[in-house]
Amino acid sequence: MGQFLTPASVAQLMAGMFNRLDLPEISLLDAGAGIGSLLAAFVEKVCQHPQHTSSLCVVAYEIDPFLIGYLHQTLELCKRKCESIGICFNYEIRETDFIEDAVRLLQIGLLNSANATEFTHAILNPPYLKINANSQVRELLRSIGLETSNLYTGFMAATAQLLKPSGEFVAITPRSFCNGPYFRDFRKMFLEMMALQQVHLFESRQEAFSDDHVLQETMIIQATKQKQKSSSVIINTSSGANDDLFMSHSVPYTDLVHLNDIEQFIHIIPDKISQQIVQQMALLTCTLKDLGLTVSTGRVVDFRAKDYLRKNLENNTVPLIYPVNLSNGYVEYPKITKKPEAIVHIEETGNLLIPNEHYVLCKRFSSKEEKRRIVAVVYDADQFNYAYVGFENHLNYFHKKGRGLSLTLARGLAVYLNSTLVDAFFRLFNGHTQVNATDLRKLKYPNLSQLLLLGTGFKEQFPSLQKIDQLIENQLLSMSNLSENNPIATKSRIDEALQILTQLGFPRKQLNERSALTLLALLDLKPTDSWQLATSPLMGVTPMMDFMAQHYGKTYKPNTRETVRRQTVHQFLDAALIVANPDDLNRPINSPKTVYQIEESALELLRTYGTDEWEKSIHTYLTSVETLKKQYAQEREMSRIPIVINGKIKTLSPGGQNILIEKIINDFAPRFTPSGKLIYVGDTDEKFAHFDAAALTDLGVNIDSHGKMPDVIIHFTTNNWLVLIEAVTSHGPINPKRKKELEVLFKGVQIPLVMVTTFLSRKAMVAYLAEIAWETDVWVAEDSTHLIHFNGEYLLQAYQREKKQTS
Repeated sequence: MGQFLTPASVAQLMAGMFNRLDLPEISLLDAGAGIGSLLAAFVEKVCQHPQHTSSLCVVAYEIDPFLIGYLHQTLELCKRKCESIGICFNYEIRETDFIEDAVRLLQIGLLNSANATEFTHAILNPPYLKINANSQVRELLRSIGLETSNLYTGFMAATAQLLKPSGEFVAITPRSFCNGPYFRDFRKMFLEMMALQQVHLFESRQEAFSDDHVLQETMIIQATKQKQKSSSVIINTSSGANDDLFMSHSVPYTDLVHLNDIEQFIHIIPDKISQQIVQQMALLTCTLKDLGLTVSTGRVVDFRAKDYLRKNLENNTVPLIYPVNLSNGYVEYPKITKKPEAIVHIEETGNLLIPNEHYVLCKRFSSKEEKRRIVAVVYDADQFNYAYVGFENHLNYFHKKGRGLSLTLARGLAVYLNSTLVDAFFRLFNGHTQVNATDLRKLKYPNLSQLLLLGTGFKEQFPSLQKIDQLIENQLLSMSNLSENNPIATKSRIDEALQILTQLGFPRKQLNERSALTLLALLDLKPTDSWQLATSPLMGVTPMMDFMAQHYGKTYKPNTRETVRRQTVHQFLDAALIVANPDDLNRPINSPKTVYQIEESALELLRTYGTDEWEKSIHTYLTSVETLKKQYAQEREMSRIPIVINGKIKTLSPGGQNILIEKIINDFAPRFTPSGKLIYVGDTDEKFAHFDAAALTDLGVNIDSHGKMPDVIIHFTTNNWLVLIEAVTSHGPINPKRKKELEVLFKGVQIPLVMVTTFLSRKAMVAYLAEIAWETDVWVAEDSTHLIHFNGEYLLQAYQREKKQTS
């Protein structure tokens, strides 16, 4: 059925993109509901809104009988949640084909002049499935004015038509609809009806639907049903749905969709560097038609011509070229592969062959993760002593009215197509795995004299990427005066940093732009600096992000610092690539003053990148890095704080709140919770030093995020209380907001909660007195025999939470 079920993280991200959740009445459409992941995330957001709606109605379409039972359960849970906070909730599951029903509703509305549009919001993960030109679904979509070849755009169009004016639309879909001829009708219909407001991109194709091995590049769009377009559109980018680090960029709507473009291509420009790439490409004004050239798809479809294919060359055959023959800028032939090497040259195959002259060949399929989306080579006819040649259908070939090019022109064209400039530009606007002839026709090219100049810029051996980019820069763009604003240098430097991280053996989750930029920031290495100029400044996470924005045009949301720390810096520390707080080993790792520095041996290694010493240096480094890891681990271990839990000695990372946590365990617990059971002890360096998850589960609590936990949890068995303790050294006390968070986190507990804020000294406590929540306790380590209780009759008193009245 073309179903790809939505992961919870994606559903939460999508639900968070809606703007208007405070309407008096909300009606939600989920056109392919599955088990209800999307609608459940939407309901959760509605319930969390401070001015939530009074009425919520959900219509969910699903035809898979296996999933419908789960969908009922999800909607019942949504109903229970809404009614508990006073929202009137109704739902309907429509066990019918969405396209058929949508067309019926829209046609009824037209015939009776009734308003068929009934939804204020729509959330959608449509099925991805090609539809036959003669199928019933295709006919139904034509009846509402849409000609399309894939079901996902049919779902998007029908959903948009069922929205009320000003209705909101959020969908996760393949990016392929943004360009290409197959989706021209859909783009025109959708962009006429809807105003794009937000786009969310994923750096990796594999992250959003990792369980399904999806190759299509996916994106999330948020749009409003109105003819008037927004002046600008927000483009957010993250590594995956679980990644809190969002790069955010605002672009004018007219840059996204060009007013005079009859194709209505959607140009998604995620950052300043991408804008510069677009500006540089705009300097090139020639089309293939201007050059007297065109590009076509290889004529030999091997399964159709299998009777004429031969494993090796023999009499009456000519060479047959496949993508596998493309290598280092030229055609490698013959080559040992499983593919046929030749095709019979007879009358029946005459229309499959072309004259043996010089051409440029280009692979038709590539993925975002490949080093180059466009892989082009020169087909040098002088290497083949045949009158004709066959190009297989997975290749595109550039020609001049069916005949070849001059060898110099072919070389110049291949150099241009393999450049970083073209690669970066193509990635911006091509969201599918194909490199279509149409996409290549839409590109702009240097003029004829410039291409010939590029073609004379090297001898027989095809130039390296670095040499190609130098040729493009010097002969086409003259960008040497742009210094750091050179987008090619910026893109190349990020790619180099990624290559280094790959060679250092970092796992795939760290092989992303965020990690590359973090490395470059820690080296204070700007786009045009030589690697030999790398340094090792002391740098915190915020200065790293400032460096990324200033020198690489990558502006991340300021509230995403923790993601850089958690998903890149920690892994760099584990690999001994960097060290933390070398200026003060006793400074706690979660201190706002924490700084990081490239490790000395790693700095020496990285300064050799791009030189003849690199391969030898990295081999030496990788053989010694385990010793480095142990050395730094021993240095930090010597400073750790020992504690005894259940008769076993454990250690906490040095400094900060862990000094206070040690006093809570050794002084507070024996005095105020004697014989209590220690369930959880947090550690700034390792998330937790001790966690008895089973004991907490027995009390009715399942925790999925240690980041929300209090610092210490004790089950005071004598009174049967659960004591939640916060150690205050750098973050705040249990204030009303934190108290509410803890109540929600521990709502499953059937025994009373006791909340305690602890300080090292009275002086530290004074700064927070005005914030401390009522019905909580305060303990000061320097006066360890006393407690302060806020507004209660007894010290360490349990309290009953108020039960909210429901209407």
